[in-house]
Amino acid sequence: MKQLMLGNKAFARGLYEAGCSLVSSYPGTPSTEVTEEAAKYDEIYCEWAPNEKVAMEVAFGASLAGKRSFCGMKHVGLNVAADPLYTASYTGVNGGMIICVADDAGMHSSQNEQDSRHHAIASKVPMLEPSDSAEALDFAKKAYEMSEEFDTPVIIKMCTRVAHSQSVVETSERVVPPAIPYEKNIGKYVMMPGNAIRRHPIVEERTRKLTEYAENCPFNRVEMGDTRIGIITHSTSYQYAKEVYGDSASILKLGMTNPLPVKMIKDFASKVDRLVVIEELDPIIENHCRQLGLEVEGKNVLPLLGEFSQNLIASKLGEAVPEYKSLDETLPNRPPVMCAGCPHRGMFYTLSKNKCTVLGDIGCYTLGAVPPLSAIEMTLCMGASIGAAHGFNKVLGKESEGKTVAVIGDSTFMHSGMTGLANVAYNQSNSTIIILDNSITGMTGHQQNPTTGYNIKGDPAGKIHLENLCRSMGFNRIAIVDPYDLAQCDRVLKEELAAEEPSVIISRRPCALLKYVKHNPPLKVDEDKCVGCKSCMRIGCPAISIKNKKAVIDNTLCVGCGVCQQMCRFDALQN
Repeated sequence: MKQLMLGNKAFARGLYEAGCSLVSSYPGTPSTEVTEEAAKYDEIYCEWAPNEKVAMEVAFGASLAGKRSFCGMKHVGLNVAADPLYTASYTGVNGGMIICVADDAGMHSSQNEQDSRHHAIASKVPMLEPSDSAEALDFAKKAYEMSEEFDTPVIIKMCTRVAHSQSVVETSERVVPPAIPYEKNIGKYVMMPGNAIRRHPIVEERTRKLTEYAENCPFNRVEMGDTRIGIITHSTSYQYAKEVYGDSASILKLGMTNPLPVKMIKDFASKVDRLVVIEELDPIIENHCRQLGLEVEGKNVLPLLGEFSQNLIASKLGEAVPEYKSLDETLPNRPPVMCAGCPHRGMFYTLSKNKCTVLGDIGCYTLGAVPPLSAIEMTLCMGASIGAAHGFNKVLGKESEGKTVAVIGDSTFMHSGMTGLANVAYNQSNSTIIILDNSITGMTGHQQNPTTGYNIKGDPAGKIHLENLCRSMGFNRIAIVDPYDLAQCDRVLKEELAAEEPSVIISRRPCALLKYVKHNPPLKVDEDKCVGCKSCMRIGCPAISIKNKKAVIDNTLCVGCGVCQQMCRFDALQN
């Protein structure tokens, strides 16, 4: 049956049709929907893991048991999972194992731009790159066959445009291959040095065989057209190249980008007058071509950063750029802001008012860094806020202890904050850690996590109580505040910063967008009392604006949280 399908949904369909038995992932845009869609198939066990490293280890365990498995993540998540990845390359697999990594060229929702092909090369694991939804489905199915044939995990690299665009796919029935019996094999699966050193030659031989396979594999193909220009490309760059050139260029489309073929590329290059590599981010294919002694254009004309587009490729390669019409008026900037009623707003206002040094983390609360709150001063990676605050206070001592805090969300804390907190408890820095508990994984679209008490399907699950966990780690000072209560936040923050020992503040209120949250009626402005002081604007709530020197509340946005009421000295904001 043919249907229009999102790239990530098609990927999940491929997992289903290939007989995948287990999916374990950590949500990360643009990869999240693969797991969410897979969870709709009752035949597949699906879960959200606390982080990507755990997800990969779970998938490896299922593979070890002889079943086909999957784990998914975004590009920075593969950094977290690199430890098991590099060694799983040595052990190989039993049942087929696929790892999805979704790159985010253009940094639409990420803290860096990163080319995950480097991980595939360094770990010596094959990588496939679909260029549309149909290939996402097909590559997922074929990747399991490759995994089992070559005894290796297989990485499938998606990107934002392929993951979040739609194209036509043709679905088929689910076929579950027989489970491969698990057999005890210490030499293969126990990677202590004596065994690992004997596995390395096997990995190198596997790479040689995979390179031979790449010469005639179903993932790479040549589309001969006009031979005046030959383009070697991959992933979404293939779509851009086709839209610019159509049949007026010859194209070598590489669906398997590690290892890269040799003979196929040389043969293609010999048939064209001008050879160009079109690839987003790093010049991996280009450098491979140069190592083969080929004259090639690439990053000398195309950028090293950001997403490509049809117009960019056309202009950089000297082709005509289609005419387009500009809008009559310049649209105002629409910077991202925390939602009206966001439970993080009150805490960030309190931190800003008290002139705290705030070391932040990854999540929607990172928006606490933007004006007018401008509270967060550092964001590095998942879980880094706590370790950074510990180091900051260790070297500055009393100079910073009374005014420096780390902030981290509940899901991020589960992901990689616990070890940082254990370090604070163990090495005893006088640090104040604030866990922003909004009862969900907010930034990636409301996925459950180990603190919510529900699993990926919304069924009751094991629940980790943050205060009990912190207490068991050795913290004597643990305070719980409601971030809608500014006076309470201010009092508790000052108490914990003044304390001469490590402390944890849990700022607890559910995300305002959760369906079960019942909101108060929107507030109204008494224009007679409003003096236009703009105090209410200091929290950056999108429901509040100024018109004719008076505050205005948009009743379609306001959730009646009351935070702005507590800031108004003139009682102008009323229920």
